Amino acid sequence: MKGIVERLRQLGRYPTAVIGLVVIVLLLVISIITPIVMPYNEAIRLWRGGEEIWGRYPRNAAPAWRNWFTSTDVSNTIILDSAKGDVEVTTEQLSEGTRENTYNFEFDFPYDTFPPEVTIFANARYSSKQPFIEMTWFTPDGREIRAGEFSATPNGSFRFAQDERLQRRLERETGIEGISVIKGLFDDPAQEGTQVLQGTYRLAATALLFEPDSEVDLAFVSYGEVHGIAGTDHRRRDLSVALLWGTPIAMAFGLLAALSTTVITMAIAAVGVWYGGWIDASIQRITEVNSIIPLLPILIMVGTLYSRSIWLMLGLVILLSIFGIQIKQYRAIFLQVKESPYIDAARAYGAGNMRIVFRYLVPRILPLVIPAIVTLVPGFVFLEASLAVLGLGDPVLPTWGKLINDAATQGALFNGYYYWILQPSVLLMIAGLAFAMVGFALDRVFNPRLREV
Repeated sequence: MKGIVERLRQLGRYPTAVIGLVVIVLLLVISIITPIVMPYNEAIRLWRGGEEIWGRYPRNAAPAWRNWFTSTDVSNTIILDSAKGDVEVTTEQLSEGTRENTYNFEFDFPYDTFPPEVTIFANARYSSKQPFIEMTWFTPDGREIRAGEFSATPNGSFRFAQDERLQRRLERETGIEGISVIKGLFDDPAQEGTQVLQGTYRLAATALLFEPDSEVDLAFVSYGEVHGIAGTDHRRRDLSVALLWGTPIAMAFGLLAALSTTVITMAIAAVGVWYGGWIDASIQRITEVNSIIPLLPILIMVGTLYSRSIWLMLGLVILLSIFGIQIKQYRAIFLQVKESPYIDAARAYGAGNMRIVFRYLVPRILPLVIPAIVTLVPGFVFLEASLAVLGLGDPVLPTWGKLINDAATQGALFNGYYYWILQPSVLLMIAGLAFAMVGFALDRVFNPRLREV
C-alpha cells in the first residue's frame, strides 16, 4: 500500500494529470453537492413540471453569458413578485369591505433588443367577487399608456401581447400600423422605425378588492432572450437542472461500472488461474463467446422491448463486461505470479485457496488495476450518454445525454439554439478527457516501461 501511495504522489510530475485531477475533483464535488442542494425528488419534480413550475421562465432562451461575446446586449429576464417583497404596495380603504391596492413594478431596461413576452401573473384569494386589476404603463421619456385591465383569478395571468385593444392604442400612440404590443410598449418614438428605448420603466397595477378578506399577489415578468447560467428549452425548463443532475448520474454510472467490472473480472481471472482445470477452461470459453456479443445492440434491444431504467442498464453493462477480453490479460499476469516463491511459502504454511487468491495473488497486480479503472470510466460515461441520445435513456432522470436527445428532436441546431446541445456535449468531453489524462499518467507511473526518461 505504501508503494501505491508513493507512486500516486508522482502524478504531480505530469501537468496533464494535475489538470485532469482538478477537473475530476470538481466533478465529484458537484456530484456530492447537487443531491444535497437539489434532492432527487425535487429534481424530478422540476424536470417533469410544466407551466405551473416554469411559466415565469422564457422559452428557448440562451444562457446569460451569451451577452459577453456579442456587441448587442440582448434582453434578459426580469421578474418582480409582490409575494417576495420585490414591489412597493400601497393600500387605500375606499369603503367598508372595498379597498384599493397599488403595485408599482419599477425596473431598468438597459438592453438593445425587445423582450419576447411581457406578462402579469395574479394569485387572488376571494370568496365570490374577483379582484379587478387596472394597469398603466410609464415609459422612461414620461409617456403614460393605459395597459389594460382584467379580473384576477387564483392562478390567472394577463399576457400583454394578446390584448387587441392595447395593440390598437399603441398603433395610435406610435403611428405604426400593425406594430406588436411588446414593441409598442418599449419603442423609442424619437427614433425612426422601432428602436428600444432604454431606461427605467414602471407598471402601475391597481387592484380593487371587493371583500374584506380578499387578497391578491401580482408578479410582473419581462421574458428575456437570455436567461440564467444555462438557458432554457422548449418547455421553459432551466437547463441547469439537467446539467447539474447529469453530473452525479454520469459519475455514478461511469465509476460504478468501471470499478465493478474491473474488480469482478480480476477476481474471476485469479480464481481461474489458481484452480485451473475445467474451471479455468470454462472461464476462457465464456470469455471468448462474450467477446463477440455486441454490447450496445443488446442494450438497445432491452431498452426498446423491456425497460430503460438506468440501473437495469448499469447491471447489464457490468454483467456483459465482466467476461471481457481483460480476463485474458489478467490471466497472463496471474500465471506468472502463481509461480512466485512467496506463493509456495503461503501454500507451505497452510494458507487456504481463497486466502492465497485474495491476499497474495490479487494484491500483486493492483498497480495495474488502478490505471485500468480510471481509463474505463469515460467509455461507460459515453455509453450511458449514447443510450440517452438514441432515446433509450432513463425516461425520468435528467442527464447530459437526455439534453442532447431533446435538442436533436426539437431541431435545436436548425433553429440556432447551439447552447442546448453544446453545453452537455462539452461536459461529456471534459469529463472523458479528464479521466483519460489521469489514466495515461497512471500508466506511466505504475508501468516503468512507459515512464518518460
